Amino acid sequence: MYAKIETERLVYIRSNQRQLRAEEYVHLRDAVQQDNDTVNMGRLVILPSSFTGGPRYMHERTQDAFCYVRKYGRPDLFITVTSNTKWDEITRELIEGQAPHDMILSQEFFI
Repeated sequence: MYAKIETERLVYIRSNQRQLRAEEYVHLRDAVQQDNDTVNMGRLVILPSSFTGGPRYMHERTQDAFCYVRKYGRPDLFITVTSNTKWDEITRELIEGQAPHDMILSQEFFI
């Protein structure tokens, strides 16, 4: 299901480059025009920062993280927890109609 949704998003981005103002990425267009490598020739499609997981998206998230560090300081701990959506502790807390992945959250805190 995720692959289908991502494919639809990519089709939308490719079809609506003009509305997404992709023509304003002048530096990227200039770099492509100066590249004489015909092996990778194709249609240039620019992924906006709203495309989750794309390079611009990841760059913006990195910049956001730097802003948090600048404001709050370096984190003391980085804790990762692995859970199973079928655990009783998770399933018994679900509200009717809620999926287990709706209950699993990542949280950040200071000690």
